[in-house]
Parts: sequence; structure tokens; C-alpha cells
Amino acid sequence: MKKCYYAKVLLTAGMIASLTGILTGCGKKTNGEKEDASVKKHEVITMLVLGDKPSNGRCEAMLTALNQVLTQKVNAELKLTYVEWADWQTQYNVQLLGGDDSLDIITTATDWLYAWENIQKGAFLPLSEEMLKTYAPKTWEQVEALGDWDICKYDGEIYLIPEDHFTQYTNHGMFYRGDWAKEAGLKDGTVEKFDDMTTYFKYVKENKEGVIPWDVPGKNNAAGLLGAYIQSNSDARVMIGCNAGNFEFWYTSASDPNTVFSPYMEGEVLYDAADLMKKWNEIGVWREDVLNFDGDAREEMYAGTSGADQHHSQTFYSQVKPGMERKQPGSDARMYPWGLENNNIAKPLKTHGAAAISVNSKHPQRALMVYDLLRNDEECYRYINYGIEGTDYVITEDGKLAYPEGWDQSTDKLDANFWCGRNDDLELDNSYHWNGKKEMIDNLNKIAYDYPFENLILNKSAVEAEQAAIASVLSEYIPQLAYGKYENPHQAIDEMRKKIEDAGYQKVKESFQKDINELVNRQEN
Repeated sequence: MKKCYYAKVLLTAGMIASLTGILTGCGKKTNGEKEDASVKKHEVITMLVLGDKPSNGRCEAMLTALNQVLTQKVNAELKLTYVEWADWQTQYNVQLLGGDDSLDIITTATDWLYAWENIQKGAFLPLSEEMLKTYAPKTWEQVEALGDWDICKYDGEIYLIPEDHFTQYTNHGMFYRGDWAKEAGLKDGTVEKFDDMTTYFKYVKENKEGVIPWDVPGKNNAAGLLGAYIQSNSDARVMIGCNAGNFEFWYTSASDPNTVFSPYMEGEVLYDAADLMKKWNEIGVWREDVLNFDGDAREEMYAGTSGADQHHSQTFYSQVKPGMERKQPGSDARMYPWGLENNNIAKPLKTHGAAAISVNSKHPQRALMVYDLLRNDEECYRYINYGIEGTDYVITEDGKLAYPEGWDQSTDKLDANFWCGRNDDLELDNSYHWNGKKEMIDNLNKIAYDYPFENLILNKSAVEAEQAAIASVLSEYIPQLAYGKYENPHQAIDEMRKKIEDAGYQKVKESFQKDINELVNRQEN
């Protein structure tokens, strides 16, 4: 068994009494700490997580077991509240900004879960150093040792706890079958550039009866598809955290890293992307009613009825590759990362996964205590991440994570979705994962760049109306462009660009440019 890096925290009766004195002795703080945080009173700590609520009973059983431990250690229990994937962007913010005082720990992120915006809107509690050191001491020490508290501050105060001690790659790309890619004539069965997917999809459409080349749920993937082409066929780099609505619209570039622009508005790459998507639509890469389809391409890929799916590198090596080996033996599943051909891949942000405490939490200290255990206590960590030993997972003789006979990730996953505090020191080497995981990560490390604006907090309130107007225009045009539905895509792009210009493109561009200039000046001085 892998040795735990930190000693377990066990509060005996005497220790509870001692901690009670510390907690009840705290007066009300300016950062929102509540006066009575005595561990004499049992508390329910609610954590907001992303994902569809599991229905197989595994998560509920895990929480029953975990809560016995949490009760013993800090006289608390954990409850999970899910923001499900259907309309998640809207529902997530509704949950946070609705004044719900039942929420305590919030799963957040600065790149995809609106952390800075929600800080600015007052959704999260500022966390003093004293508070963190007292109630989450192991977490404090770990983040402090890495020097990462500064990237969690807004106006000089800490609002976020970064998931900065967990190795992952969250870059997106296409999953495909290597066996079919070889049959399609691709060298070594490998997609090396974006347009190789055209060869692959055309072959699947013409030669694999009953298979949709990519049965993509078009409702959820439109903007990402055009962005993937832009990433792979230019040096444009997305600016994180300044989406226009749900669209990654604002960029800088490798050749001019401090200048803001949008390839949706400038240059020729969007025309090229739209032409290719029209070609894919004509080939029949997706179903005709793709924009109304909200199915699951990954499960179809496992079943052999979809030739592709897209998501993170981590999803590939932890789920898709091993899942395909079991369900489609010989399929030789592979991944083409967007930007592979031009080394246009960013390393993940340390705040891609992060935790915050709700400003409305009735017991923020106890929430921090629970979080500290979930992140750093081996027993609690295994429950929240792996489930119940013997039922949800087993430990092999050589100390690796494995699963009981008959376990199927499609039906038996835990789905607790603790994406805000995973810890390499407590991670078990997963025997289910693809054994090429380390090589894949090493290869990505060789070509990926560090995102230069991790500390950039944009003045979005100054251009909120313009951003909303731009998002409205994008919502009108991008889905049709992404799935090749316009008869004349160039004309549609020209119309879109005119409407976006009228919506305030230049004003937003100048505002964001000012913010970047100020950050660059601070960094240089």
C-alpha cells in the first residue's frame, strides 16, 4: 500500500475538547467567519459538485461510510449537491448566486467555472491565512510549499484553494480507433493533423455499416469544434476566463503574446474551418439533426456505433483507452490532441480544479476542516475518490488500485466528482488506466506551454453589455457554422463579423488589452 504522506488526523475526546476551545474562542472575523464553530454540534457540510447525479447507489453507500469517519474526526457529515450537465453553465451560477445558505464547499475553477466572476459578484468567502492555518492546516502547508496562494487572491485576499498537487492534462482532442485509421490508410494508423480526421471519417462512413463517424451531441460541442480547428491551424491561443457567453472568443497568439484579438473576427482561419465543417457535414460525419442531438458519443464508441468522441487527455488514458480495450478488443483507441501539429497546447492551470467556501455558509470553519480531511487524510481520500474497498475498488498485492470482478465503469462508477482537491501523495497507481499514461504526459510536457496570464483578472463589468451582445450573435451563427449547415459559410461569417463589430467588439478588445498591458507592466516591474 502506498505510504500516506501525511499522518491521519484523529480527534480523540480530549482533542475535540481542545479544538472546541479554539473554535468557540474566535470572535466574528471581517472575512465572514461565524462565531460558533464548536465541534460539539454535529454539522452537515454540503459540497457543490459538477456532473450527473449517480443513480447506482454506490455514491450513497460511500457517503454513509465516509460520514461515520467524518463524524468521528470532526463531528460532521458530507452531503453532495450536483449541478447536472444539462444547462450546467446557467444552473451552476444560479446555485451560487441564489443566496442558498445550505451550500458550504464549492467546486470551482478559473478557466471553466467562472471563479473570478463569482468572486467579484460576492459568491465566495475570503479566507484569511489564520483561518486556513487553523482549520485546513495540511492544505495550507501543501499550497504554501508550492508557492501557489498568490494565484488564488483577488484584491489581496485568498478566495480559492487550488488543486495544485495533482497531475493531469485537461487539453482536449479527438478519440478515434487506430484499427480503422490503419484501414483508412493513415500512416501507422495515426491522426497527425486536423485534416487527417477527414480521411478517417470518410472511411468510417463508407465502410462501417451502422456506425456514425462521430455521433456528436451537437447541442454541447459547437464552439469547441471551431476552436479546435483554430488551435490546430494557427498560433492563436485562447485567453482563459473571458468567454463571451459560453464561447471562447478572445485570444492572443504565440507570435504576439500580449496583443488581444479574436480569430472569429480577424484573419482567414475561420473561413477555412467553416469550409471543412461543411465538407464534414456533406460526408455525413454526424447525424443530420446533430443540433438537436444530446446523446452520449462515448458510450456509443464503447458499443461500436460511433467512430469517435472528444474530451481531455486525462479522460483518454484513464477511461477511454482502457474502456475500449475491454469493450472493443483490438480497436487500438488513440487520441489526437488539438494543436498537436503546431505545438499549440497549454499546460493545465493549477486552478482548473479549485475549492471555495460559499459566502452564505453557516459553518465555514467546519467546511474547511472537512475539506482538509478529504484532501489529506488517506482514509477519507479513498472514500471520496475510490469508494468502499472490496465493493467499489480493491488493492492489488503490489499496492495498485484495481476493481472487483465484473466492475463496469459505465454502470458502476462512484461519480462523487471530487475535482477540487485531489492529491498525488495519496493517489493510488490505477491498474485500470492505460499503461502508456506516463509516456503520454511526458510527451505533452515536452511541447506544452505555460499559460502566461494565470493572474489576469479582467474588468469584465466595464464591458458586460457588449460581451452579452457578442455572445448573442455567436449563439445565432456558431452552431450552424460548426456543423456545416450554411450553404455559403463565408457569407455567414461576414454577416456575423459585421453584427459583432456593431455589438461592441472594439470596445471589449481595447478594455481587455488595457488589462493585459497593466499585468505585463506589473510583471516587468
